[in-house]
Amino acid sequence: MNKAELRNEWASRVADFQASGQSASAWCAEHNLKLHQLRYWLRKHAAAGTADATPVQWLSLDLRKPGSYSPLVIKVGQVAVEVRPGFDPDLLLKVVRALGTKC
Repeated sequence: MNKAELRNEWASRVADFQASGQSASAWCAEHNLKLHQLRYWLRKHAAAGTADATPVQWLSLDLRKPGSYSPLVIKVGQVAVEVRPGFDPDLLLKVVRALGTKC
């Protein structure tokens, strides 16, 4: 039996098993087959079924909740600077330098 014939034979067996409503063990015992063979072909059959499915389209999803991040608070003496996500690093550097020279 070549690969195509074997694949077709097991596709038929898998369909028969799934339609039977029996447990895998009971079905294999009734058909004189080994349980591990059925499980192997069930996996192959499932993998082949997913390969033929419609292609998946992925969407981007932003899981951050607006305002869910606490700001970083930098205190220099009496002055406190809040740094939030999306801050301008150049501006922060200028502010820190200015605070360092004044304090």
